[in-house]
Amino acid sequence: MPTPTEEFRAARDQLLALREDYDAARDRFAWPRPTMFNFARDWFDAVLATETPDQPGLVVIEEDGSAVSYTFAELSTRSRQLASWLRDQGVTPGMRVLVLLGNQVELWETTLAILQLGAVMIPATTLLTSSDLQDRIDRASAGAVIARADVTARFANVSGNYIKVSVGGASAGWRDFEDARQASADFVPEAPTAADDPFLIYFTSGTTALPKMVGHTHASYPMGHLSTMYWIGIRPGDVHLNVSSPGWAKHAWSSMFAPWIAGATIAVYNYARFDAAAMLQVLVDQHVTTFCAPPTVWRMLIQQDLAKYTTSLRELASAGEPLNPEVIEAVQRGWGLTIRDGFGQTETTVQIGNSPGQPVIAGSMGRPIPGYTIELVDPITGEVGDDGEICVSLATERPLGLMTGYRTSTGADDARNEAAFAGGHYHTGDIAHRDESGYITYVGRSDDVFKASDYRISPFELESVLIEHPAVAEAAVVPAPDAMRLAVPKAFVSLVAGYEPSPELARDILAYARDHLAPYKRVRRLEFAELPKTISGKIRRVDLRNAEETREGRAPAEYREEDFA
Repeated sequence: MPTPTEEFRAARDQLLALREDYDAARDRFAWPRPTMFNFARDWFDAVLATETPDQPGLVVIEEDGSAVSYTFAELSTRSRQLASWLRDQGVTPGMRVLVLLGNQVELWETTLAILQLGAVMIPATTLLTSSDLQDRIDRASAGAVIARADVTARFANVSGNYIKVSVGGASAGWRDFEDARQASADFVPEAPTAADDPFLIYFTSGTTALPKMVGHTHASYPMGHLSTMYWIGIRPGDVHLNVSSPGWAKHAWSSMFAPWIAGATIAVYNYARFDAAAMLQVLVDQHVTTFCAPPTVWRMLIQQDLAKYTTSLRELASAGEPLNPEVIEAVQRGWGLTIRDGFGQTETTVQIGNSPGQPVIAGSMGRPIPGYTIELVDPITGEVGDDGEICVSLATERPLGLMTGYRTSTGADDARNEAAFAGGHYHTGDIAHRDESGYITYVGRSDDVFKASDYRISPFELESVLIEHPAVAEAAVVPAPDAMRLAVPKAFVSLVAGYEPSPELARDILAYARDHLAPYKRVRRLEFAELPKTISGKIRRVDLRNAEETREGRAPAEYREEDFA
């Protein structure tokens, strides 16, 4: 009978061995199913800190270029000290711990310590307001808060009976995180951790309503991120850098679990404001081999002369929103490397992706990742075909990387879960098309796709054409009410540095879209604007759509086709 560590390692090694043989990986891979598992105890301490103790596990690079490195052995010791100290403060197995930290070593120590304790982590961004914090304390029943010192003042009027720990400085009424440095590293857990014990509660970014609460276990996150490791192509000894903000699921994906599953070093660039040139220099200086960034960052990077930066990069990946073909082509020209897109959610690990060594079809997210069976289900008829909602089939096996379900303050969110898991599928709410080779292309959120002149319009398809124009940095397309056609596509556009809004530029962009889109798809209205985004960087099309539906008359910065007849 293999131990949990042996079972997990065998699954990892299988994916590493088959990393460029997609068909074999799909056919042979099976999720590990240990009954008991704890990533900190059974993997980080037992394998990484024992077999490669002197290898850097984490490198934190600051804006001034300074960097501090921490070995696997050091991180193991520091996290076990913290676990001992937190237990002395009253943190117990199963207690929910709200964590508000930036890209600082204490975040990784805290995650490992919470794992060691068998407590439940509630990651959160440091940008939350006091009302956001009260909502999370109340709905998640948090018993402890670990927060950066500059955030603690926002809890002044946040009610509740919770343990308070301040990181990076003393705060009145808060325990000092630094006291943990004096605790014993001889931490002995109170009990083994079952693989299906709760470990994470994520609050989604809430683009249309109150954030949903997503539950994950010691199996789904982190073991489920075997799929993420495979998709990115991380190998033992790599240096992996991911651009993502702490508090969101993507940060756990590849700033935490996927690299450490592989036995790689995590490099983190801790900046207050993103600077594309500075990020490129970090990639060079830190000899980063695998790099993942959201489309927004890639669009900023390609405004630099990539060929000037001689890097050690081998694998490039992108997730968060679909990646436009123009960005892929620009990076290919600059570095001779292809960005590989992937698709997943807070509720899952990577489901679909362009895996290493496989042909990449521009605009496609790729094919189902080993361990996931993806079906496209017609939202009306429920029939499975080549067009429809992206759904994870649960018919033969529930993927390990799938959430346990949505939650409320009192338990399972039965209404949401019934809809999310209806008909033997997990429903993502995203629409896609599958071609004859099995490649899946994103169409849009089910609530973003709209009809114009009785044609179905995918905003992403139009946006991909718009950003090919040299002046366009980002674009968002929504329906604008029209008396004749019911609705017409309207583009909100932000510009590349060096370009200014003008009637001439509006006419040029509209003409470019007309020349590159079928007549029924063409953009008929354009407005220069800063695009509204969630805290995690996703464009809030719902805000633009609502504004159009309630607007009376024309927006001040709006241009229409008929203006240039």
